Amino acid sequence: MRCPFCGQDDTQVKDSRPTEDNTAIRRRRSCPECGARWTTFERVQLRELTVVKSDGDRAPFDRDKLNKSLRIALRKRPVTEERIERIVNSIQRRLETSGESEIPTKAIGEMVMENLRDLDMVAYVRFASVYRNFREAKDFEAFVEDLSE
Repeated sequence: MRCPFCGQDDTQVKDSRPTEDNTAIRRRRSCPECGARWTTFERVQLRELTVVKSDGDRAPFDRDKLNKSLRIALRKRPVTEERIERIVNSIQRRLETSGESEIPTKAIGEMVMENLRDLDMVAYVRFASVYRNFREAKDFEAFVEDLSE
């Protein structure tokens, strides 16, 4: 693997171990040229996933984008990094094992909503406000009323 700091092609793996949930291999690497150290993760990819957006555009599934969306919703909430990673892994695994290679954004959004509802109600409402495109305070009120029913 190429060093992300100096570009050297010949780097070394110093340590390998499975992640806590056994869905990836965590590798500590170093560069003999510049001495830099970094971590990489190796995951199984069952199939190439394509996300079909609401306007019909298609894009490759981006795990980092899913992770970022969850982190935004969960900002300043008492949820550990490991828990977020488990949710991302769970959603990705469900998508890969669904048998479909093209996944509508709506399906991904619903999976995120489902996970956030069980995890943290504030994050759930935050995500829903963007996902369901709330325009004014009444939209929040109606959504929260539905939660309490």
